[in-house]
Amino acid sequence: MNELREKCPWDREQTIDSLKTLTVEESYELLDAINDKDYNEMKNELGDLLLHIVFYSKIASEKSKFNFNDVVETLIKKLIDRHPHVFDTKKIISKKEVEKNWEKIKLREGKKSILSGVPKTLPALIKSERIQDKVSKAGFKWNSLNDSKNKIKEEFNELNIEIKKNSFNEIEEEFGDLMFSLVNYGNLLGINSENALEKANKKFIERFTRLETLIKKEKIEIDELKQVKLLEYWKKIK
Repeated sequence: MNELREKCPWDREQTIDSLKTLTVEESYELLDAINDKDYNEMKNELGDLLLHIVFYSKIASEKSKFNFNDVVETLIKKLIDRHPHVFDTKKIISKKEVEKNWEKIKLREGKKSILSGVPKTLPALIKSERIQDKVSKAGFKWNSLNDSKNKIKEEFNELNIEIKKNSFNEIEEEFGDLMFSLVNYGNLLGINSENALEKANKKFIERFTRLETLIKKEKIEIDELKQVKLLEYWKKIK
């Protein structure tokens, strides 16, 4: 990395701000490889992310802020501090106790709130998962699937009321509340909402691609078909 920063014009011009969008892109490329269970591509993408970690550390060291060794040492300390059941005692505790202790330890480290560790830039669905996961570990959660289901019905009714009023801001707010409640229901079922929605996206893409193929075989343009006919084709490929 020292040589790249010295001899490569592109690498030399990079800043922490210019790299951040590329880091997000690399993260999503890794997720694609994980979803495809492509271990060779996972290896490549993990290498790309590691490059970014080294890159950020190098830029920070040039500003006398920190270096790569500092990053590793900080990680080691954090892992030791957050795993007292591993490093400080031989006491065996359950997974639930580990998760509960994890949040308590983070609060002792200076976090002002249980939710302050949720990144602001997370995609909304993933953020909702993290928020609900964190507060449930603190004991704030619906006690049963039935309670959660009733909450969904309540939010759906409130959404319909706002739809009748035709007030966009309120409709949007209630729609968001409904989605938040659905994520909670998924959590109680042990379902990751992000993964579930991605599977639904993938299934729809595969079916729609088959629909396009079927229509092309009949030498028809998809935008020339009426909705009723499109639905007939859709039922054929399901």
